[in-house]
Amino acid sequence: MRVACFAVLAVLGGAAPASAASFDCARASHPDERAICANRSLSDLDTEMAALFKIRMEIPMLMGSRGDAGDEQLMWLAKRRSCGGDVACLTGAYRARIDRLGNIIADAMKDYCVKLGICG
Repeated sequence: MRVACFAVLAVLGGAAPASAASFDCARASHPDERAICANRSLSDLDTEMAALFKIRMEIPMLMGSRGDAGDEQLMWLAKRRSCGGDVACLTGAYRARIDRLGNIIADAMKDYCVKLGICG
């Protein structure tokens, strides 16, 4: 009886879709979105990328740069979509985007530090 209960709980627990930060998994309609919602590692990468993109959009930018940042994100989303449900492709796309956003944020922080004269 206990084994059957654990089996049911394991199946039910495994059936719940992962939540992704940048979109609602309940409305996932494209193969890339479904793959992200079904794969915990991809969902975690999506959460990390979305957090970095939010930080990136909070960085004070020159006039027009916010639009450029949005355009860059849209191009990345098209690249993600082109992966379809290929987990390896999606993982690579996320890792590249996370690296790019991390570099942009790090460069902005260095620039800010220099402008304030607080760098060591």
